[in-house]
Amino acid sequence: MAPNDLMSNAEDVADQFLRVTKQYLPHIARLCLISTFLEDGIRMWFQWSEQKDYIETTWGCGFFLATLFVLINLLGQLGGCILILSRNFVQYACFGLFGIIALQTVAYSILWDPKFLMRNLALGGGLLLLLAESRSEGRSMFAGVPTMRESSPKQYMQLGGRVLLVLMFMTLLHFDANFLSILQNLVGTALIVLVAIGFKTKLAALTLVIWLLAINVYFNAFWTIPAYKPMHDFLKYDFFQTTSVIGGLLLVVALGPGGVSMDEKKKEW
Repeated sequence: MAPNDLMSNAEDVADQFLRVTKQYLPHIARLCLISTFLEDGIRMWFQWSEQKDYIETTWGCGFFLATLFVLINLLGQLGGCILILSRNFVQYACFGLFGIIALQTVAYSILWDPKFLMRNLALGGGLLLLLAESRSEGRSMFAGVPTMRESSPKQYMQLGGRVLLVLMFMTLLHFDANFLSILQNLVGTALIVLVAIGFKTKLAALTLVIWLLAINVYFNAFWTIPAYKPMHDFLKYDFFQTTSVIGGLLLVVALGPGGVSMDEKKKEW
């Protein structure tokens, strides 16, 4: 079978998948995307003392500020998730969750850990896509005035979201000399580049969803580790962060790449 035929058949399968799931896919995408915030908000409730003591000890900020930090994280994340799932004040909820990401990046010293920083940025990319989805196509600060579609804020949010999402995959690359690792790196890099530039976007994003889902279930199986072991919490954190990036990619599949993409430019050509 020729490569062009193979690509065409793969695109047909992706299109068929979209036709069958288009009513449900955005809802599943949103649920996946906010899952890490939902899990972390619940964890703040059940580990209130541990989280407060950690912040108080690490930063020497005192009881009041440490308690305030945990409270902001708990209410901010759970409140944001409820608003997003109920489709109320989604833009405000997204901005609130952006703030939570920034706060945790500083508080937990993620800023100095490239791997976790890239994952947090990828999470921010998913929120950007959610923010873009919440905006109607013709809505802008110049409502009623004709504008070029490609210059609308929504298109650039989708571009920024796509570019940030691929950072998750940069943390999954393995620089080993064996054939399987090299093949995985080459295929993975090709797919993330396609998503970033917006070429064959839906097919590339759907392939990445399948790949990332398999990796997540295999490597981050926290349910196989007893809850009292530290590795349980570490894998659980990784699992839900990865699930959120899967949600972002599903939004790309459901909504397309937006105006600032090669797929969109092809239509003009």
